[in-house]
Amino acid sequence: MDELINILFSSVNIALSTLLILLFTYWLLTIISGLDFDLDFDIDVEIEIETDLEIDTASSLESGNISLDDFSNATIRNEDILPKRKKDLKFWQVFLIYFNFVGLPFMFTFTFWIFCWWSLTISSTYLTGSTNNNVGFILFFLAIIPSLIMTKIGTNPFKNFFKHLNRKGVKPMQLVGRRGYISSNISKNKLGLVKLTLDHSPITIYAKSFNGEAINSGEQVLIIKESSDKKYYYIQSYKTI
Repeated sequence: MDELINILFSSVNIALSTLLILLFTYWLLTIISGLDFDLDFDIDVEIEIETDLEIDTASSLESGNISLDDFSNATIRNEDILPKRKKDLKFWQVFLIYFNFVGLPFMFTFTFWIFCWWSLTISSTYLTGSTNNNVGFILFFLAIIPSLIMTKIGTNPFKNFFKHLNRKGVKPMQLVGRRGYISSNISKNKLGLVKLTLDHSPITIYAKSFNGEAINSGEQVLIIKESSDKKYYYIQSYKTI
């Protein structure tokens, strides 16, 4: 037992072991108390998404900002990103999409990745007896690549499950007539992201201008109706009503 503890909390493995403990604590508290630990983490994704994308209305990848809560709801398939648009993506944005950090709940994929990385590092440092030397740190960093590959392969089967899972349990008619705030400039057929609160729970939806008029980021908007394909909502600037 002492040997196992020494391996888990050796100078090479202590960082991942501590992080994994924190992640398991996060999931335990979430399961027991039902708390939703959504943190805002904005990243810039400069890509215009066509209207025929397969997107969950609760998902949150758009041509402006993505939050950590958005990651946990996003449902985007790689094949939905048109080839002509791929050149607009930055490397790290492609990285997030390819390894399923977008397309599955972010914390789910992140925990899966850390567990794979931890498992490979623990195994390799134990077998080579390098839990406290420079060789161990080299193995620690080398394990990042195979752990990401394992994460992609291991999380792919969960895509369909989370795609059809409505985490917030929101019915379309519950949103019509409600007000929210648009987080990017939209006009004509451009999709944007609207954030609003329903029963004290923050949610995000895709939206398009009802009459094609320009709506600026930060404006308060009114949700008019759901699109016929149920992929987004039509909105109108609230100040013009």
